[in-house]
This record gives sequence, C-alpha cells and structure tokens, in this order.
Amino acid sequence: MFKIPKISRRQFLIDMFTLTSSVFILDAFWLEKYFIETNEYYLDDADRNSDNLKIIQISDLHLQSIGRNHRNLAKKINKINPDLLLFTGDSIDRYKKQIVFDEFLSLFDHHIKKVAILGNREYERGIIINELGDIYKKHNGYLLINESRKYQFGNSSISITGIDDFMAGTADFKKAVKNYKSADHHVVLTHCPQHRDIIKDEMGNIPIDLVLSGHTHGGQIKILGYAPFTPGGSGRYVNGWYKESRPHLYVSKGIGTTAYPIRFGSRAEIAIFNLTKS
Repeated sequence: MFKIPKISRRQFLIDMFTLTSSVFILDAFWLEKYFIETNEYYLDDADRNSDNLKIIQISDLHLQSIGRNHRNLAKKINKINPDLLLFTGDSIDRYKKQIVFDEFLSLFDHHIKKVAILGNREYERGIIINELGDIYKKHNGYLLINESRKYQFGNSSISITGIDDFMAGTADFKKAVKNYKSADHHVVLTHCPQHRDIIKDEMGNIPIDLVLSGHTHGGQIKILGYAPFTPGGSGRYVNGWYKESRPHLYVSKGIGTTAYPIRFGSRAEIAIFNLTKS
C-alpha cells in the first residue's frame, strides 16, 4: 500500500512559499504582460447584433521590440477590422525605437485608419515628433496635437479630438476643439486621465461621447485590487470606466510596462468600443 510521506511543518511552509512565489513570478513576468485581454463595450444604443461603428484603443505600448504577443495582437485586430484604431500615447520610449514602431504599424492592414496622440514618454525620451507623425501618415494614420479631425464611414461620422500630453506637453482642450466639426459621435483622446477634470469644466455645449486615456497602466502592480502607485497626471483615476458625470471616461491599462518589467493584478489590455451607425 502506498503511504504518503510525512513532512514537517517547516518543510510544508517552505514548499508553500516556493509554490506561491513561482505562481507570482509566472503571473507577473509572463501571463499578465504577454496575454493581452480584450474588453468590449457597447455604448448608448449600440447592439451586439447590429452593424456598429467600431473603434479600438491601444495605449502605453512602450514598445521595445516586436514579440509574438504584438504579432498576435495585430492579427486579432486585422480580423476584427475596426473603423478606427486609436493610440493614446506612450507608444515608444526612445528615439531609436521609432523604426521598431514603424515595423509594428506595418503589421496592421493599411486600410484601417489610425489616429494617435502623444504621451509624456514621447517628450521625455527625445522622440522627434515630426518624424513620428510621418510614421503614422505612412500607415494611414494621423497624429493629433491639440486638434480635431472628422471621419466619415458610410452614413456615419465621428470626430476625434486629440490633446497634447497633460504632463510634458502643452495640453489645450479649447485649442483642440477650435476646428471641431459636428458629427454623429465625438471621442476625445488625452493621455493623462486627470486632464478629464479640466475638460469637464471647459467642454461647454460641445457633445462628447467619451474620453479615452491611458498612462496609469492600471497601477501596473495591484495588491488585493488596490494600486499603491500611479504616476503623476493620473489624479484619482486608475483604470476602467468613470461615468459619475459627463464626459464619461475610460482609462486603459495599456500594454507595456515602465520602471519594472512586471504586471500584477493589472493585465495588459485593448478596449473595443461599439457606437451606433446612422
């Protein structure tokens, strides 16, 4: 008869610590970083069974190199075939990675229109903004810096307002909406979610469906759901929806990492937003 060997309390505690540590390392250094979750939302009257206007948000890539997770992400987005692909800042960390980002954008179908804004990292790490703008243009994209741009998809229209970075740039909502053109939908992109508090005071009668931000990485490391640290420019916002007042805000957990190459309790994500078509 097989007998289960007896182990001491000390050995049991050592084994449990080893197991727990291994699970934490696997989750923090691999699972939450490289397995990107997809969160999909239907706004207002958008219906799961209808032909919706579909936009996808990618935030905080902090792209260093192109890995399997990035290639799989591009394949997934190409299959979804969104009307607009929105980049909400901190796409790259340093100038020499612009060529890597160029290659990354080439993974997406060219016909998918892309719109982007800047984050604090593009400013802090010496990115040449004009060159980055040219890279976006090369891939059917447009870099918005305190300006609005209107897009037409069949009978439906959407205006995108892109604001410069709140911390390192010259964020100016009033300037950004000077060339705003009325559309069926209006989405505002601003990297730092704290800027939403200013937009709330300055929006006046301008309709805004939602504000999309990133920057926080969802805290990047959360303990029992609590984020002990968020970067300056986050304000009270961490991740997900904030709908207690207009304009509604969604804060993406993003994809990349900073400071420490780990995520815990804050899995990398992209977000899909479905809007009604006219």
